Amino acid sequence: MIEIICNRADYEYDIHSLVKAFFPEEEISFGKTEGAACRMEITCEETGAALLIIKNGKPKEGKISYQDDSLTPKNAFKKFFYQELSEFTGKILPWGNLTGIRPTKIAMGLLEEGKRAIEISKFLQEKHCVSVEKAALSIAIATREKALMDKLDLVNGYSLYVGIPFCPTTCLYCSFTSNPIRKWEKRIGEYLDCLKKELAFWSEAYKEKPLNTIYIGGGTPSSLSPEQLDELLTAIRDLFSFEHLIEYTVEAGRPDSITPEKLEVLFRHNVTRISVNPQTMNQETLQCIVRCHTVEQTIEAFYMARKAGFTNINMDMILGLPGEDTAMVRETLRQLAELAPDSLTVHSLAVKRASKLGEWIEKNGRSALNDTTEMMEASMKTARELGMEPYYLYRQKNMAGNLENIGFSMPGKEGIYNILIMEEKQTIAAVGAGSITKRVFGNGRIERSDNIKDLLLYMERIDEMIERRKELLRLE
Repeated sequence: MIEIICNRADYEYDIHSLVKAFFPEEEISFGKTEGAACRMEITCEETGAALLIIKNGKPKEGKISYQDDSLTPKNAFKKFFYQELSEFTGKILPWGNLTGIRPTKIAMGLLEEGKRAIEISKFLQEKHCVSVEKAALSIAIATREKALMDKLDLVNGYSLYVGIPFCPTTCLYCSFTSNPIRKWEKRIGEYLDCLKKELAFWSEAYKEKPLNTIYIGGGTPSSLSPEQLDELLTAIRDLFSFEHLIEYTVEAGRPDSITPEKLEVLFRHNVTRISVNPQTMNQETLQCIVRCHTVEQTIEAFYMARKAGFTNINMDMILGLPGEDTAMVRETLRQLAELAPDSLTVHSLAVKRASKLGEWIEKNGRSALNDTTEMMEASMKTARELGMEPYYLYRQKNMAGNLENIGFSMPGKEGIYNILIMEEKQTIAAVGAGSITKRVFGNGRIERSDNIKDLLLYMERIDEMIERRKELLRLE
């Protein structure tokens, strides 16, 4: 247990993230804690900070005066705190003191200011302690993102997200809004009716705006029957103009939920991009993480999608899954390379409080989750051998190896919605239980409006959900 005493509550999120990155197996408490093996006392002012760390009776003190006009007081503190923890532990984190989920936003902002790559790299290294490799990765991705977003109508256009919160089973690591499809089979029609009410609202509210991308995610959208998928996609087609649509994605997801009939429906409705997500190609791991499909089903689903006519197929994999080592990850990469998908999304495992993985770690220990540095390097090597380049990136709290989630794709096969959700440059109108609408104003201001996660409450209060959206649109 690590006890932290700090005089700035608004710094606690960043402090927690950095301490957890250096001490992933330790519990962290803000305030006096009996029996804590380590205590950190942090005093922050607008002009400087002092730090006292006492572990096993050994004290370490550090101080800083803020004299860097290029950093806010909080970022100056984060740099100081990172450097002190790095010296104390002997560890260097690849992303330095960056604790947010969108490290490419810094590179993107500097690119938009006209900064050169060498200037951006120097800024990331000197001001945020980012490694040379991660700085180069951020710049490369931000450059590709900018080129893709320049093709969109970011000011007047919008994107549409449709949430399907149903899954065959709940995976060990998952904390998303999902419900067992078998439990809700008899009420799917009611849920679709609610979706159609929300879709009708947006089609009217934004009838003068160009729709650029559609993303149907979840959950597992392909847990719906072919008839239910057809009903949903028909409603979208009837309500919205596709004149300015450049991407239509359905996260088909679980291989055991994909059938020729469902793929035919998706293709007939002009869906341009789908996902077939194995997460791993090791059968023992699939059973451990409660994925009820086999490796063979993943292969069959992929070829099924190719036969149906899809030329833009993404596959997801997760690094750091329970019990997996680098050799097992290489085997997954080998099998995926044989399939030759059009894009590959590589996730570093993030331990979520709301997932069953936390319970698994309590039983088996966090040491069963391997550091993923070598795994990520192997993934990047395989992606490049397939002719793919990285195009989007984000991070989460409590990630294995303190690394990142990164999307690779063949040229022209990038997932544009993925970029938009990360960079927050365009309004996203979202429908469905647990979905969050983001309205982006011309000055960069962002206002959010969320739907209730609980499925029953969402359906009972669907009119209230629409009223929330109306209030969002009334904002000036």
